[in-house]
Amino acid sequence: MTLVIGSPTEVFPGENRVAMTPASAVALAKIGYSCVVEAGAGLAAGFPDAAYAEAGVTVLEDAAAVYAAADVIAKVRPPSETEVGLLRDGQTLISFIYPAANGDLMEQAKDSGATVIAMDMVPRISRAQKMDALSSMANIAGYRAVIEAGANFGRFFTGQVTAAGKVPPAKVLVVGAGVAGLAAIGTSTSLGAITYAFDVRPEVAEQIESMGAEFIYLEFDEAAADGAATGGYAAPSSPEFREAQLAKFRELAPEMDIVITTALIPNREAPELWTPDMVAMMKPGSVIIDLAAERGGNCKLTVPDEKIVTDNGVTIVGYTDFPSRMATQASTLYATNIRHMMTDLTPAKDGVLVQNMEDDVIRGATVVHGRDITWPPPPPKVAAIAAQKPKEKPKALTVEEKKAAELAAFKAATKSQVTLLIAGAALIGLVGLAAPASFMSHFIVFVLACFVGFSVIWNVSHSLHTPLMAVTNAISGIVVLGALLQVGSDNWLVVFLAAVSILIASINIVGGFLVTRRMLAMFQKS
Repeated sequence: MTLVIGSPTEVFPGENRVAMTPASAVALAKIGYSCVVEAGAGLAAGFPDAAYAEAGVTVLEDAAAVYAAADVIAKVRPPSETEVGLLRDGQTLISFIYPAANGDLMEQAKDSGATVIAMDMVPRISRAQKMDALSSMANIAGYRAVIEAGANFGRFFTGQVTAAGKVPPAKVLVVGAGVAGLAAIGTSTSLGAITYAFDVRPEVAEQIESMGAEFIYLEFDEAAADGAATGGYAAPSSPEFREAQLAKFRELAPEMDIVITTALIPNREAPELWTPDMVAMMKPGSVIIDLAAERGGNCKLTVPDEKIVTDNGVTIVGYTDFPSRMATQASTLYATNIRHMMTDLTPAKDGVLVQNMEDDVIRGATVVHGRDITWPPPPPKVAAIAAQKPKEKPKALTVEEKKAAELAAFKAATKSQVTLLIAGAALIGLVGLAAPASFMSHFIVFVLACFVGFSVIWNVSHSLHTPLMAVTNAISGIVVLGALLQVGSDNWLVVFLAAVSILIASINIVGGFLVTRRMLAMFQKS
């Protein structure tokens, strides 16, 4: 029998997302599921009921009808007590659950006999990235944080020089380089701001700098040990490291126009990273976006779900619904995460759900099953992506060591060249023993032409020619040289082939120089 998956309207105040989109419903139908949705469930996210009907989804009048018809319920926010009361034995609920904070909810779900899969508990291993809803939503939150900062900041992000005056670029500090932090860094740099970033894991410095931001380093020996962790999250820092970190932030506070804090460890209160005295140091008109507001905030002046302005004119934004403020995009990504989860739960793609508790991903995400609370899960058999060890700086060589290294390199190069010359001479000698004299004269000219061409081209600095001139023109020169030697032959076929060779090689050489000239002109002032 074909199972039915349904999505009700979210009852959490201000929640605009929906767990099923018309596009994800089409994909779910391909693996054997029928889809139902509550009327109006996707309106706030930009998906009208007509779009669902066109995708083959049955639109039902209310949530009770969806819960009664569906074998699998897909939601965004954790269910309310009323919604858990609608669950029945054998039904499956997929949504964000946050089990550490919702023990009573899981007890109620256990008594109903339903299976509960928490999208926030998907293990952060490579195979599960396509189902990582936390990362999907954090990506949107990081992007939206920069947009929200721009809406509350009184200047451009990028610097400008106009007839009306010069506008300096904004300086943005992103604290935390997780998924949300990296999204904020990418958005900020693309808007032209001077972007700085800090993270307790120094191994992310190279990634941050590749995005055009400047990584803030601490002169602290324990930084690498404190920050590295498995599972996709940074570990808590030591008190000594925290003091060094706060001292660095106090140094940066007067210069920053926008601060975006993203530091949050699951099931913990958000660490305080931007203290009131740092806020007091910031310039009037500066903006703080606190993405950890839901767990107390990285700035203790943050008021969850509100925007405040301090006495010195600093705006602090503590919204906790950044993904919901981009409901269309957030719903699309979250529905895709749900669809991938359903694909893993339906290995035969026949519309039959298989709760394989031996699978690391399914076991890790399942918090209630078989009238039992299965959270917390055992560690996954496949280890999470471990933090990369920082690269060791190359040891500085003394003058004597440099001379010794240069001498060793010279000896190795000489040995290689002598070996090649001996092998080449031996090859020519062997050919000469069997080949006629007429062949040997042409063969020697060919070998000399190759040798001269190689020596001339490879001794030219690479900064003086493009790849077009580097090899193709060298080969074309050899072709022209060989053809010129044969164009005076008595055989008409040889003359014809030599003439064609000269023509084609000349076109290649001229074209190479013309293209090179145009490329160089792009970097010249007019």
